[in-house]
Amino acid sequence: MQLKLSFQEIENMIASKTGKHLPMTYGGTPHSVRISYDVNVIFKTTSVGLDITIDSIEGDNIYLSYGGGSGIEFMVRTALSHYKDQPGADIIEPLDGSRILLRLGKNPQLAQLFERITLQDIRFDEQGVMIDFVPKGL
Repeated sequence: MQLKLSFQEIENMIASKTGKHLPMTYGGTPHSVRISYDVNVIFKTTSVGLDITIDSIEGDNIYLSYGGGSGIEFMVRTALSHYKDQPGADIIEPLDGSRILLRLGKNPQLAQLFERITLQDIRFDEQGVMIDFVPKGL
C-alpha cells in the first residue's frame, strides 16, 4: 500500500503545529529532500537549506543523513541539544557523521501504528513523498 502526501500538505501541517514555514523540495534522488529555513543574520534574512537523505529503514527505525554546508552541522547539533530535554526527545538519536536515528516506535501513537503495519520505503519526487507499507498479517 502507498500513502502520498504533497510537499504543500506537509508544509501546512508543520506550519499549523509550529507556526514556522519550512518549504520542501525534491532533493534530486528518490530518497532525498531539501528543507529550507529562513534565518535572521544581522538585519538580513537568508534562507538555509538542509538536505536530508533516508539511508535505511529497519522496522520502526529510520536512519537519516543530512548536509547542506559548513554551518548546518553546528545548527543541527545545537537544535538537537536544546531538544533533548523536551517530551518525545527519545525519538531522535544523534549518530556520528551527520546522521540521525529516528526511533518512531518510541512515540505511543506511532507504536500502535507499527503494531499493524510494516514500513517498507519512503521516497520523494517533485510533488511530495510516498510512504510504502504493508499491513501485518497479509
